[in-house]
Amino acid sequence: MSKTVFYLSQLFIILLTSTAAQSQSGISGEFKVDYVPFSKYVRPIDSTKTNAESNFKRAQLTFEVPLSLEMDKYNHPKLWSLVINGSYARMGNKNYNIQDLPVEYQGGFPNELLNTQIGIKHLRSISSSWSLLVMASVGVYTDMVEINKDDVLIQGGVIFIKQFNPNLALGAGPVLTNSFGVPMVLPGIYFNWESQGALHFKVAFPEGVELGYRMYDNLDLKLVGEISGMTAETKIGNKSSLLGYQQIIAGLRPQLKFGEHWTLEPTAGTTLLRSFSTTNRKIKDIFREKDIADPRFTTTFYGAIALKWKF
Repeated sequence: MSKTVFYLSQLFIILLTSTAAQSQSGISGEFKVDYVPFSKYVRPIDSTKTNAESNFKRAQLTFEVPLSLEMDKYNHPKLWSLVINGSYARMGNKNYNIQDLPVEYQGGFPNELLNTQIGIKHLRSISSSWSLLVMASVGVYTDMVEINKDDVLIQGGVIFIKQFNPNLALGAGPVLTNSFGVPMVLPGIYFNWESQGALHFKVAFPEGVELGYRMYDNLDLKLVGEISGMTAETKIGNKSSLLGYQQIIAGLRPQLKFGEHWTLEPTAGTTLLRSFSTTNRKIKDIFREKDIADPRFTTTFYGAIALKWKF
């Protein structure tokens, strides 16, 4: 997977929310913590597993608050909402030799990452099967070494969504971002495909896939594969760059519902991919591939627990 393609998918993940927002009439949110224990660092120049190790611990909090909601002539919602989210991660790094690190990481891998964002989202129908999703947001993406104006990223987008049937939606549209130094327009993609019933599945871009079996009304057992990550502005050679942490996980996730408003989702599984990447904040470097692979880590255990609510 291209580091830039992955970065863009993470940048747009808040813009391209699932169509569950269409039926939302109250405050919703999620608090999630995930943990990856120490695993070996793989030297990118020759793919050698070293004695150096890093772990990953993260807490995430998301709120969506409807500001107004009304039904239109198609009996679809016309929604304005406020979206607030934040992620904070700590990483332990030990036994590293500087000569084993790529030149971009001569100061070592980061110990902390902070991503925060606040935005406005508008969803409305433009026909019986087409919807328009508009969002604008501003956020701080930092490695906590120094927080300044370069850490502030602004983005906005207009996504046209075709609802082929109640279970399948596809959308695309322009997204404006200053992530690469100057404001520029990039493509945004939305895809959501899911089935209902006791045995069900969901495919959502860029979040991941899941296959589940509904054992009881309040208990779902799912196999999941997910993409997640964090982004931070950092300095490399006194130049502003984007640092990306990315992971792909697979695991087993029971979903337990408590009444109408609360859902608990623990996850136990493994990391399929865990790596760092850097990108110069220049337009010419968006799709440029490096001569050597990105720094990565060996496969290890993954654990998480999430509490969701909707009122």
